[in-house]
Amino acid sequence: MLTKENETDISKIIVDCAFKVHTTLGSGLLESAYEACLTHEFLKRKLVFEQQKILPVQYDNIQIDTGYRLDFIVEGQIIIELKSVEKIIPIHEAQILTYLKLSGIKTGLLINFNTKLIKDGIRRFSN
Repeated sequence: MLTKENETDISKIIVDCAFKVHTTLGSGLLESAYEACLTHEFLKRKLVFEQQKILPVQYDNIQIDTGYRLDFIVEGQIIIELKSVEKIIPIHEAQILTYLKLSGIKTGLLINFNTKLIKDGIRRFSN
């Protein structure tokens, strides 16, 4: 398990990857393009991650696949939800908070690539 310092270091690496992708591609592309490029950046930095991970709901001692998919789980400790939208709205925030709750993971990053400056498109969430 990561310490708080390591989690912060991993978050910084993730943000750096997002910055590189955004600087290279700019805004206005589909989310899938940013996801593919982030995958490449994560591999270059030797991050351990899962992509498009199915997140079932635990109910009555069974797992039910309800269609939840996490864009990324990085180092088993940080959920990343990608967007390429005009504006982050409450449903996007609720989505990542739901993922944190269902997964038991404590930290999530919501990254919207459709911004002029990527720093304005990154929000950190804690469970």
